[in-house]
Amino acid sequence: MPRPGLALLLSLRNSLLFGTRVGIATGLGLGAMAGCWTALALLGLDAIFVAIPWAYLTIKIAGALYLLYIAWGMWRDARKPLIAAPTDQTQTQTQTRAFRIGFLVNLGNPKSVLFASAVLLVIFPVDLTLAQKALIVGNHLAVEWLVYSGFALILSTRPARDGYLRMKHLFDRVAALVLTALGLRLIFGR
Repeated sequence: MPRPGLALLLSLRNSLLFGTRVGIATGLGLGAMAGCWTALALLGLDAIFVAIPWAYLTIKIAGALYLLYIAWGMWRDARKPLIAAPTDQTQTQTQTRAFRIGFLVNLGNPKSVLFASAVLLVIFPVDLTLAQKALIVGNHLAVEWLVYSGFALILSTRPARDGYLRMKHLFDRVAALVLTALGLRLIFGR
């Protein structure tokens, strides 16, 4: 299930800015990568990080730099007016891009990696069958996709969008500061 952080923030923002379909596409990308991390964890991801410590460090630094990049863009564009929601002609391209961004955000999101490689491995027994692992991954995907889709449906409504537009500059600046703090914490934290 989505935990408050970069992934949820991205999903909420895309739903508010670009509407239901783009919000759902973002959530599908986020959920797909979360499902991949779950599958990798159940197949032994933690052993890779123990054997190759720099692999986790690489993911951590790349994720932090991406957070800082997104934060800078949000801060810089906080006062810019929104671009109109995509037309039917550009909707498919926008949805594809939203899916890709969601996927990449969770690819470099150490929180997703840690959740998958630590929490899941503590919860489930070691001797799961392949079918049981597939069921766990499928369940995780379903929960992620349902929650993100629910957010997209609620936040792409006219009242939610109007409220966001009134306070866009403030929301974007606060979000940029939060993302910067998360990025710096990843770089300088343990």
